[in-house]
Amino acid sequence: MSTLTRTPDQRPQRSAGPVNALTAGQLPRWARPAALTAAVVIGAVVALASGWGWAAFAVVTAVLFLVGHTSWAYVVEGRRHAQDSLWSGLVWVAFLLAVIPLVSIIWTVVSVGAPTLVHPGFLTQDMSSVTGLADRATVQRGAPLSGGIGHALIGSLLITVAATVISVPIGLLTSIWLVEYSRGNWFTRMITFLVDVMTGIPSIVAGLFAAGIMLTIFNWVLGGVSGGKQIMGITAAIALSVLMIPVVVRSTEEMLRVVPNELREASYALGIRKWRTIFKVVIPTAISGIASGVTLAIARVVGETAPILVTAGVATQVNWNLFHGWMMSLPVFIYRQLMNPTAPAAAQPSTDRAWGAALVLIVVVMGLNLVARLVARRFAPKTSGR
Repeated sequence: MSTLTRTPDQRPQRSAGPVNALTAGQLPRWARPAALTAAVVIGAVVALASGWGWAAFAVVTAVLFLVGHTSWAYVVEGRRHAQDSLWSGLVWVAFLLAVIPLVSIIWTVVSVGAPTLVHPGFLTQDMSSVTGLADRATVQRGAPLSGGIGHALIGSLLITVAATVISVPIGLLTSIWLVEYSRGNWFTRMITFLVDVMTGIPSIVAGLFAAGIMLTIFNWVLGGVSGGKQIMGITAAIALSVLMIPVVVRSTEEMLRVVPNELREASYALGIRKWRTIFKVVIPTAISGIASGVTLAIARVVGETAPILVTAGVATQVNWNLFHGWMMSLPVFIYRQLMNPTAPAAAQPSTDRAWGAALVLIVVVMGLNLVARLVARRFAPKTSGR
């Protein structure tokens, strides 16, 4: 710290010194990396000496870093800065704990599933011609991997598009009624409560609900005999729409509520009717958030397994008809390949197909999330230009 000296006329003057007064009493910039490096080294030594695994090494390193850096900050900077250092360290540890499993999952799926994607026809072929003999030939004689996920890709696309067509209009109109027309009475509160309940409903319940509806319709049309015809793609789309509608309603409702009332009042002052104000002023203002919410709702249901397994069944070939026959989807394909291999004595080809399908499913979900971000940025209201 710099020191002050007094001249003969008693005026204080700053003496030259090697220490900057602005940085005195503060940890250097390299303090955090140094504390982390020391914690990693000590944690590695302790883990190697004790024979611990990676999990114990990570825990010991995190504890040593928090204790070491906080103690250092307490000695140099005082109690308040030590508390700030401790909470900052806890936030970083929590962030790493959240990121590590995600990175591990993505790395595992990419490293294991990518070799399967390079097989010719994996993305376009179905499983209609694949037998246990072919899989045993792949394992025993090194024959090329047969079959693919073409029928599952088409099934997932058709079911998801149908669910979106059903869910988006219902969700949008419901949220418009809640925001623009409801009066906040008991009926409005009941609808909001039911939407919140539907948000957390288990997916298998949605599948049973859709199967029950279609079974009732078929029994009524065919005089009490459905013959299992209710198991088809449109039934799975209804099940997924039960899961999508509350997500669309909640996201759209929040976006409509943030539209300033001054825009509505300005439109009414010009003599514009309410429905035209909603569709020409309110919705265009909130369209970026609405589109983003719809895309995230699609990404949320495209990976569902249980309701599709109950309502669409299992198929080994392409089915383009949503209203007839069983239909395969990517999540169900993964489940079936892992739980019921084509050749139980040579299960590796089925496992490879499952990992390849899992990688494709993750790419689809990541692509939908990327589309949501692009849509939100493309349609976001302009904040400058005046």
